[in-house]
Order: sequence, then C-alpha cells, then structure tokens
Amino acid sequence: MAGLTHQKLAVLGSTGSIGRQTLDVVRTFPDRLSVTALAAGRNLRLLIEQVGEFKPRFVFYQGDPSLLPSGDYEFMGLEEMAAHCEVDTVVAASSGASGLMPLLSAIKAGKTVALANKEALVTAGEMAVPLARKHGVRIRPVDSEHSAIWQCLEGEKSAPSRIILTASGGPFRGYSQRELSEVTAEQALRHPSWKMGRKVTIDSATLMNKGLEVIEAHWLFGLPFESIEVMVHPQSVIHSMVEFADGAVKAQLGAPDMRLPIQYALSYPERWSNEALPRLDFSKISRFDFEKPDYNRFPCLSLAIEAGKKGGTYPVALCAADEVAVELFLAGQVKFTDIAVLIEYVLAKHTSKSRPSIEDINTADSWAREAVKEAIRQERLHC
Repeated sequence: MAGLTHQKLAVLGSTGSIGRQTLDVVRTFPDRLSVTALAAGRNLRLLIEQVGEFKPRFVFYQGDPSLLPSGDYEFMGLEEMAAHCEVDTVVAASSGASGLMPLLSAIKAGKTVALANKEALVTAGEMAVPLARKHGVRIRPVDSEHSAIWQCLEGEKSAPSRIILTASGGPFRGYSQRELSEVTAEQALRHPSWKMGRKVTIDSATLMNKGLEVIEAHWLFGLPFESIEVMVHPQSVIHSMVEFADGAVKAQLGAPDMRLPIQYALSYPERWSNEALPRLDFSKISRFDFEKPDYNRFPCLSLAIEAGKKGGTYPVALCAADEVAVELFLAGQVKFTDIAVLIEYVLAKHTSKSRPSIEDINTADSWAREAVKEAIRQERLHC
C-alpha cells in the first residue's frame, strides 16, 4: 500500500472535524488522493455537499437513507465499505463505539488504516492489534500525539524506554474545584488550541481524552502503562516526545493543525509539500512550559489510566459511560464535574470480562450506558 501513487479513500465520519480536514487534504492533492466512499452520522446537509463535490462510489448515512438524494452512487454499510476492493485506505474518523466493527473489517481486508477513532483501539486493542499483525496491517495514527510518537520512532532500531504524551491542559487548567463545578457547555467547547468535534472537545477539557490516548499508546507502541507519561504543555507546539535507553529524547513539533498528522498518515513514507499548512515561527515562541497534570482536579485522567491497566472490559465501560455522561453535560442535565462522578460510579459497579469477545464488548457497552442512566434515575448523583 505504501507504494501507491494514487490512493482511493473511504472516509468514515466525513462530516466530523477529522473527516472535514481529511477532505481538505484530498482537495490539495487531487492527483494523489480520491474519495471512493463517504460515511456520515447525522449531518445530512454537509454529506450531500460532500457527495456532490467528491463523487464517491459508495455512501453511508446513519439516519434515514431515503433522505439522501438520488445519484450515481451506491448505499453501503460501514463494514462492507471499509473492506471493499475499490478502497485502498480507510480513514477511521468517526468517534465512539461505532468505529470498532469497521476497523476490524478494514484490518481483515488488509487495508491501510489511518486511525483517528480512539474508542475502537481503547476498547478492543487486545483484539485489533494482534489481528493487524496477522494481516500485515500497520495502523497509522492520526491523533497528533500518536503521530508525533510514530514520527519520532521512525528509523530507530531500539525500542523507546519512555513515551511522554503532551496535553494542552484544556481551557480550565488553572480552575479551582468550585470553578470547575460551574463550567458551562459553552465554555467547555472553547478549546484554546485545537478545533475538534463536540465530544472530543469536552473530553479534552476533562482530560479524559488524554487518558484514552494513554491506553491507545499502550496498544499502538507496545509499552507498559508505567512507561507512558502525561505532561501538560499549554503551548501545544511539542506534540509528544520519546525517550530512549541512553537518555536521548526526540520530540515532534508543529503548529496545532490536525491536517499535518492526517496528511502524514496518508503520505507515509513520503512527506508532501503543502503550502496550506502553517509553519512554526520560532522567533515568536518565547517559551515551552511543562507541568504534571493535576489528577485531583481532573479525575477522568486517572480513571482512564486505571481502567486501561485493569484491562478486560473496563475500558469499554469507561468509554460508554463517558459518552453518555458527556451527552448529559452538553444537554445541561449534569455538571461538568459530574462527568467524572458518573464514570467512577459505573467503573466501581462493573464486573469485567477478561479477553473479551465482540459480544462481551457490546454487552459491557450497553450495560455501562444503562448504568449511567440508572444513576441519574435513582438520584445517586445530586446535580
């Protein structure tokens, strides 16, 4: 796949933030990239615009398919789309648990996978990573942090001794516990560095996103959790670092723009010139700050890391509970600080299944979602 001069893409989650920025990269390189398949959730208007512009062969819409206008395309399910013979590379840009089965389908078909869906690897890394190894598939990370680690490891023959994942700290880095309890959805959706979808933006504000990235890094790079460290870096210029046995540290730097890691995942092993991507001006960067995260004020980070260490279906329960809790927060039904309370409640009640099957994962996912709702119904959480 790496030697292809032209790649035909399936963009899963095309109307989301990563999907839209992937299509920006496609627009820049029409001679190297084309869109064979588009899949979207609920944004029908934007999907119709994308279909009109990119003329995909296959389309998926999570809502009512009859609402799609007629056209020269075929409606196709996500799993079939991800494995189709006319697709070279699958960009897994959707969020949430729905991304798991298409990921496994793409891997089994031997596709190149550019992965931006955290939950798929977090919940089923124990299944997906050996499967990718079996089928000779290298999962190319799209997250800026994991892309940075990947780039730092390229050409190295020695394994890293430590990975340092950087975090901006989100918009509430200096907030007190009282101030955090009063945070509104509107405030939480204003990330200081990155433009992302609503769910990921809230996860970044709670630092849940960083906890999920720790679990993802564990599976992507094969390091124990004890060798993966989180460091707050508010400038968001150093996207992550790798330390080696001799103490040398490599870092990947760049402007906070997701098009860069997206493009690298599609251009690898080459680097394509793209004048649309911002360049760093080091004369305007006066300092690089680092600090350890505050696990007490941002308990979602520690909850995620602990779930990852426990393994089994704990990460599944974590992701499902977080997804529902974030939805409740965005709907104004719980406080910002209640997100962690709900997740902790669910994890404390969860009975994990080791080496989970797909059925086990689906069962744990459904159970955790219902457990959050049950906690609200029983008024165990006073909002």
